[in-house]
Amino acid sequence: MEPSIKTLPEKQLVGKRLTMSFAVNKTFELWRSFMPRLKEIQHRTGSELYSLEVYPPSFFETYNPEAPFNKWAAVAVAHLDAVPEDMETLLIPEGLYAIFIHKGPASSGPETYQYIFETWLPNSGFILDNRPHLAVMGDRYKHDDPSSEEELLIPVKRK
Repeated sequence: MEPSIKTLPEKQLVGKRLTMSFAVNKTFELWRSFMPRLKEIQHRTGSELYSLEVYPPSFFETYNPEAPFNKWAAVAVAHLDAVPEDMETLLIPEGLYAIFIHKGPASSGPETYQYIFETWLPNSGFILDNRPHLAVMGDRYKHDDPSSEEELLIPVKRK
């Protein structure tokens, strides 16, 4: 599984976030609170849904499943002038990303991430950059359907 390497332009997002860890995963709770309010978000620039993780700078130095990070459920918008109550904005800076296509149910995502971080990254000419990690769920995303596809965007910089 080889990624494409692309520079993504700056993106403005509106959504909800929760602090969680790998050990205490609150992803379902986050999306359950976000999806019913999706239609309240104005100026959307597409139909894609964004699942993001914003990790502290030292998060990947030593693996700790209890280490907290912020997870977002969001959509891209053209303007930030009409943010619904109890939602927040997040600006994704322009940067280089390794883009992988995860094929299969969402429940098999950890296997794809394991390949990315344990096999591809150490053998690539890249290291992680301290920017948000994204999963983009477009028209081919079908949650736990075996034919589902989503893009996994890993922030990188050249070694």
